[in-house]
Amino acid sequence: MLLIRCPYCEMDRPEVEFRYAGEAHLKRPDPGAATDAEWTDFLYFRANPKGAHAERWRHAAGCGRFLNCLRDTASDRILATYRIGEPRPTAGQRGGGHANG
Repeated sequence: MLLIRCPYCEMDRPEVEFRYAGEAHLKRPDPGAATDAEWTDFLYFRANPKGAHAERWRHAAGCGRFLNCLRDTASDRILATYRIGEPRPTAGQRGGGHANG
């Protein structure tokens, strides 16, 4: 079970309170200027790194707000959580949550 720290509630909560919402920090292309290939890349292709990966989550059973999470995909450890609009922390910074069991 993951414990995820909500940066708004400032509490560690079990992962069942959260809903995954995809990769974080994606920039939507300009609909009037994007090519079909750019739209395809935006809609269907995502990074799938081994290691630190920035994700968007929603604290659905809590405050209801979206947050960003830096999670190590190899160990499933939460490295950091941070508010929407804040810059992505480096993988070496202390995390806002952790994995149990």
